[in-house]
Amino acid sequence: MDDFEAHRDHLRAVAYRMLGSTSDADDAVQETWLRLARADPSGIDNPRAWLTTVVARVCLDVLRSRSARREVPLESSLSLLQDGREPEQEAVLADSVGVALLVVLDTLAPAERLAFVLHDVFAVPFREIAPIVGRSTQATKMLASRARNRVRNGRSPDTDLPRQRAVVDAFLTAARDGGFTALLDLLDPDVIARADAVAAPPGMPTRLHGPRTVARQALTFAHLAQHARVALVDDAPAIVVTPHGRLATVLRFVVVNGKIAAIDIIADPLRLDRLTVEPR
Repeated sequence: MDDFEAHRDHLRAVAYRMLGSTSDADDAVQETWLRLARADPSGIDNPRAWLTTVVARVCLDVLRSRSARREVPLESSLSLLQDGREPEQEAVLADSVGVALLVVLDTLAPAERLAFVLHDVFAVPFREIAPIVGRSTQATKMLASRARNRVRNGRSPDTDLPRQRAVVDAFLTAARDGGFTALLDLLDPDVIARADAVAAPPGMPTRLHGPRTVARQALTFAHLAQHARVALVDDAPAIVVTPHGRLATVLRFVVVNGKIAAIDIIADPLRLDRLTVEPR
């Protein structure tokens, strides 16, 4: 399994950019490890290429399942592959792709996302991507081109700080008051919410999609709202939860056209240490 260990970080990077969830990426990498364990080593000439193809196929299946369900209830758990991972690597991976970009990537069809990520981010040749998506090389190039155009022309987050603050303030007020309808009014129809493994206790989804699902989840944390306030985090309005004066959780928002398009819930101490928190 030395070949796997040599390429594990690469596989996790591919899976995270494909799936946008560290726990889901871990599951994909674990499945890749299991498939390698069952494979005949004599038939693997290029371990990195073979492993990349396998993890890409696993991720494609997950993306297609997401498209069918429109919601992804992923449980936070430790996989056998997490034991050797450095915590700092986890923090860097989680923050290496901005949540705003992940919002755009989530609008792509599964095959488009795979073609774009593998080719444009990891320089995998189209001739190697084509068999994964079941298309010709030329058709695969077209998938990546469409995805590239959508990423370039994707919805841009609001940059007006007062407008963002008003939305975040309203979200916190609605969560405190138990205002389900008020929360729905603030959420984009395609809103996504992601929680890191520390923020998501066992049994809680780490990735949610859709306003009703996100609003219901927000209401379950109403008891924490008494410790929450709005502050500037990395120069953008966010909600910080500080029980006993200690920073425990940060909710970062992507606001598009006055609506919340994404929420990034951070409780991992390593990730929190990388943030710059200022009073509003």
